[in-house]
Amino acid sequence: MTTVETANKILDTMLGHLGFTVTIEAEDTSDGPCLQIHSAESKAIIGNDGDRLDDLQYLVNRILRRYQPDAIRVKVDCGHFRSLQEDRLQEEILSAAERVKASGKPVQIRPLNAYYRRLVHNILAADAEVVSHSPGGDDRLKRITISAKQPSAS
Repeated sequence: MTTVETANKILDTMLGHLGFTVTIEAEDTSDGPCLQIHSAESKAIIGNDGDRLDDLQYLVNRILRRYQPDAIRVKVDCGHFRSLQEDRLQEEILSAAERVKASGKPVQIRPLNAYYRRLVHNILAADAEVVSHSPGGDDRLKRITISAKQPSAS
């Protein structure tokens, strides 16, 4: 069984035990495989701001790695919630970067989980005028600071 098939079976079993009737469709995305959940109960599966979706994704990947230690990470989405969130986040980050460029003052964005923080850093990586920084620590949600890149001394 492939990684995606195994992850699909894990997710379907978990959701079945939780009492959800779903259809799961595997999609290839630029970030790798994604299991897209279709259900009449999408709101209950997604949770508040995607917290349940994050938990499902975490559990699917943890269980998957027990069976396939070298398995690639599988994304779990429901009703394209993550795609919409990522588009909104990109707009928010690009707007914050423009504010930093215009004012020269750092901007701190809302707390994000590791997945979304990585997206932010990737979005800003190509911008030569700003830099992003995450604080250290073990907190699940952290605020990224976007600041103007300091000119290098030659």
